[in-house]
Amino acid sequence: MSRSQRRIDIIHTHQSRLVSCLAAILLLLGSGCSDGTLQTTLAPDPQLKSPPVGTVASPDLATATALPADFPLYPQAKLQSTQTQAQQTIATWVTPDPIDLVYTFYKKELTAKQWEIVATPSDSNPQLVAKQQLNVTIAAQTDPAKQQPGLTTYTISWGGAKVSEPVPTPTAAPSPTPTGSPLPTTKPIATVPTTTAEYLKDLTQIGVLASTDTAPNRPVSRREYARWLVAAHNRITGTKPTQQIRLATTDTKPAFQDVPATNPDFPSIQGLAEAGLIPSALSGDNTSVLFRPEALLTREQMILWKVPLDTRQPLPTASLDAVKQTWGFQDAGKVDPNALRAVLADFQNGDRSNIRRAFGYTTLFQPKKTVSLGEVATALWYFGANSEGLSARDAIGN
Repeated sequence: MSRSQRRIDIIHTHQSRLVSCLAAILLLLGSGCSDGTLQTTLAPDPQLKSPPVGTVASPDLATATALPADFPLYPQAKLQSTQTQAQQTIATWVTPDPIDLVYTFYKKELTAKQWEIVATPSDSNPQLVAKQQLNVTIAAQTDPAKQQPGLTTYTISWGGAKVSEPVPTPTAAPSPTPTGSPLPTTKPIATVPTTTAEYLKDLTQIGVLASTDTAPNRPVSRREYARWLVAAHNRITGTKPTQQIRLATTDTKPAFQDVPATNPDFPSIQGLAEAGLIPSALSGDNTSVLFRPEALLTREQMILWKVPLDTRQPLPTASLDAVKQTWGFQDAGKVDPNALRAVLADFQNGDRSNIRRAFGYTTLFQPKKTVSLGEVATALWYFGANSEGLSARDAIGN
């Protein structure tokens, strides 16, 4: 055999041995990884997978969560944007819930996490300031141009110069109030009476109550309240004819079977029904065919009829939990579902709230309890949202 032939044989022998070794290794790996460990070993790093649905992944939200790890985020809110101004980060959020619910959530959660509440919201300064490692401000968006219909817009800001107290909100120049907005006022709200007698006196002076209506503790009928509600509203807002409740004429088809056109209070009761301010078939409530004019007025009815005239906008969607968290009423479950929305909206009126003014501080709303003349007079003395409104004392002499 030649030398070249022997070299070829040696090469073939080495190749055969190499192939045999590779086959043995693969066989060993296959038998030793039958439990899936091979697939696990060769699987991609789970940390490199895309985040699951709902995981924060956007740069803006990642920036917002640069807050301290224990800082809570309102569960029903969605981030809209973030921006940095003078080393301060401002994150803008929206939620379908009212701002009072947001403030209540943060006061409860931050206090539980040992944050110090430096400032709480007020009519003149709607923001909450909390402090721990740094100061964080939660503020309601008050610029109408930056609000979205049906949503509450608020900001969370932190960083920059430390804030130990709320920054005063600049007073904007007055602008014309469009139809349907809260009642305007061109002068400070008249001093709130300190006694029920003063409320009764002011309403008597503008012709809402008769001079004989001087028993503050007597109950009030639904008929009387409807009459006084229309009269008080129209007299107090007399300078704004576009905001008046129109009295019905006797040739109008009655909305209620027990209030015919011959009833002396028909113009007021029918007018409220036609304006959609009281439940009736006209507003889609086909169960309200009777008004029951002589029945005594309850707390929830007083609030349900009055609040829309304060807010001048549709009542918010309300849940039992929302009312419990804002007002803290132990008997919130007893409130009629239709009245829940008005009760929640009334909370947002601060110290001008009808419930606070008429019933004082209470953890029991007692929605079915009848109201007195004094409580009705207290509610009817003022119309408007927060500090934008008019009182019976403003109407005296007009």
